[in-house]
Amino acid sequence: MNKPDERTSAIALAYSQGDAAPRVVAKGRGVIAEQIVARAREHGVWVHESPELVALLMQVDLDNFIPPELYLAVAELLAWLYRLEQGGQPPGQTPDKPPQKLP
Repeated sequence: MNKPDERTSAIALAYSQGDAAPRVVAKGRGVIAEQIVARAREHGVWVHESPELVALLMQVDLDNFIPPELYLAVAELLAWLYRLEQGGQPPGQTPDKPPQKLP
């Protein structure tokens, strides 16, 4: 939960086969962040909260690929999402708690 004086931030990533890496396709703070999260949920997209990862990704310009330093963290998140979409759940994990390894 954010402190009252902090603004909520949100990032949306997109990845397609053939892409070099995931891209930042939306980012924002406050009302924009709330809209990003609301749209994701409306479309059945999993939403994960990781203030540390969001803070790092907020530094990436829109429509740019994530930097190599974040490949591992984002790859683990994408693998977790893939398992959720396939109906599997690794031991010790819950949909609200994917692996938390950051660079």
